[in-house]
Amino acid sequence: MAEENKLVEKPGNAPPEMEDNKFVITTHDANVYYGNTHAIKDVNIEIKANTVTAFIGPSGCGKSTFLRLFNRMNDYIESFRMTGDVVVNGQNIYHDKIRVEELRKKVGMVFQKPNPFPKSIFENVAFGLKIMGRKKKSELHEIVEKSLIQAALWDEVKDDLNKSALALSGGQQQRLCIARALAVEPTVLLMDEPASALDPISSAKIEELIFNLKQNYTIVIVTHNMSQAGRVSDKTAFFYLGELIEYGKTKNLFTNPEEELTERYITGRFG
Repeated sequence: MAEENKLVEKPGNAPPEMEDNKFVITTHDANVYYGNTHAIKDVNIEIKANTVTAFIGPSGCGKSTFLRLFNRMNDYIESFRMTGDVVVNGQNIYHDKIRVEELRKKVGMVFQKPNPFPKSIFENVAFGLKIMGRKKKSELHEIVEKSLIQAALWDEVKDDLNKSALALSGGQQQRLCIARALAVEPTVLLMDEPASALDPISSAKIEELIFNLKQNYTIVIVTHNMSQAGRVSDKTAFFYLGELIEYGKTKNLFTNPEEELTERYITGRFG
């Protein structure tokens, strides 16, 4: 990464909030540029362990860009450049010595559309484990079962693990992708519009799953569905034009927002 992306390691250099280990994710003056476009502007945020945090805001406001800072998915965009600090699990992840592959094991990602591999259900969940060199059959079976149970899919597929993942319904495929992410034992799970391509029943299952998973994981979700944000999240961040306008407890933000722009957005009086 560019020199400006590195953390200058000097005594007392870290912002005070980064020294508090109860926060799994913190950012300090995070800025993102795509060429000359300033996509994220001086965003500071703290995310506690075992919580669900929702990012809301209109299309193009920077929600997904900011989310993808946490596992360096933006690195694939040639014109991407960032300044500031992003600390995940105590590490500044834009430090030049970070191992991105290791980061992505600890920070799992679930995308808007289910993206199962053209393999069996079992092989989908075991895929990351095998890449890590864990090939003992008994161990793989144990972790695959555990992951499918956590993803609330085990009872539906346990008798047909050799079935192609592509034969599953959309909602089942998304839960399979969640199981695949959980198999490598992450601490953080990022979800970018995980239910937007699903029917209402499947969406409800994903929401219930998110609620249950926060007991063991820190979850950050991008959603256009404000009702969904209200149901599943502990805290909500409202973004507009690359800026973090308001961030607080979900109930407070939806019932008594501090910023007029937030109120206009959540009441549908925007623009």
